[in-house]
Amino acid sequence: MYLDHFGLNQSPFKITPNTEFFYTGGNRGAILDALLYAITHGEGIVKVTGEIGSGKTMLCRMLESILPDNVEAIYLANPSLNRDEVFHAIAGELGLATEGKRGGEIMRLMQNCLIEKHAASKQVVLLVEEAQAMPLDTLEEIRLLSNLETAHHKLLQIVLFGQPELDDHLNLPQMRQLKERITHGFKVPPLDQKDIPEYLMFRMRAAGYHGPNVFSTGAIKLITSASQGITRRINVLADKALLAAFSENTHNILPKHTKAAIEDSEFAPSASTGVLKVLKKIGIAATLIGLGIAVGAGWQHLAGNQTRQHEATASAPQPVTATDPQPAPAPVAQVNPAPATNTAAAQQNAAPAPASLLQQRLDATLAWLANTDGGYYTVQLMLTDSDAIAKLEQILGKISRETGLGQIYVYPTSITAKHQFGITLGSFSTRNEAQASIEKLPRDYKTNRPMLRTVKGIRDEMARQK
Repeated sequence: MYLDHFGLNQSPFKITPNTEFFYTGGNRGAILDALLYAITHGEGIVKVTGEIGSGKTMLCRMLESILPDNVEAIYLANPSLNRDEVFHAIAGELGLATEGKRGGEIMRLMQNCLIEKHAASKQVVLLVEEAQAMPLDTLEEIRLLSNLETAHHKLLQIVLFGQPELDDHLNLPQMRQLKERITHGFKVPPLDQKDIPEYLMFRMRAAGYHGPNVFSTGAIKLITSASQGITRRINVLADKALLAAFSENTHNILPKHTKAAIEDSEFAPSASTGVLKVLKKIGIAATLIGLGIAVGAGWQHLAGNQTRQHEATASAPQPVTATDPQPAPAPVAQVNPAPATNTAAAQQNAAPAPASLLQQRLDATLAWLANTDGGYYTVQLMLTDSDAIAKLEQILGKISRETGLGQIYVYPTSITAKHQFGITLGSFSTRNEAQASIEKLPRDYKTNRPMLRTVKGIRDEMARQK
């Protein structure tokens, strides 16, 4: 909206990681160099920790982009997988067929694959994001992967990116063996006060800006104070401040613009808010509670409360692929209200407004999870922030136009401290069917690194929410 106004060719403060906007100040460049050295010369597990929004994902993307040609990076996007799912996910990244194979067999397949790559002078590094959300038994499986080695070299280098809670987990007595295998640890600090003016203009220049500094000293002070040096917060505030200045047709970002941005932003919701507060904002909390999904109470209550089970089918959904046309949800028959005697009566008897696409898919998903065998697979297309409801509705609308929503499922999750929704496609009785559907996805869906999930894995993930 404001790009032409400021002479920009792209948005300078998007929160999605774009390596063109990697800022080497604030010790970021030094950490990246150390990471590269640790991977190409190290023999253990590498750990990177930092607060939410401090730039860990950007470091991960930059690391991928500068790895030598002989180093192949594989990526674990969803760490909340259980110990069975994580082996399948990593083997899938290596291109291995694991249908019907157990953990020990998959481990041997991976070892043979890694030995072949080592013989061809190739090195493999596993990048794990949001590692603090990984169940402890899955973390233990990661430790076992670090044991894959020849007489002289580790076959798999592992880098764990996580929030400070990862250190809490590693300090537990049962995690001692894993902690002792961590040979390099890096912390991504908040930007120092002196770095923030440079950071703001670096992002503006990277987006094509050629004019003088647009951020006044007062505006920068407010951004520094409100953001506490967290880069994601800086980006959010700077973006909204630019928009406020654009709306007043000025090129100078003044304190009043930053104040408006701060008032329009919410950072670090308290632990007491949780998923339930987010769901209340969009009017679906009552539905979830009525279905027995009282957040934090555990999945086990679902079976005991079937308020809406008439919407579920008696049998598990049939497998579909991403290219199969999906029927739109069947319309619900409405009963015509009796003639109203007055306005109030007319409003009371009026047919209810149709549920949003998000509401429809949450209802359908809860019924699907309750009635589908835990061994079934689905394809996780993406994770979206739960407070970006309008964007989520747009995504569901796009999917509805392209494939229909009949086999699209949406569930609340808390992989990061920020509450999110997972969007998955299809219900498949075998892993091969699910994997084949990924190959048929449109290119723009593949860029989000779709991955396989099991029904049981999603149930367990929801049960762990607090």
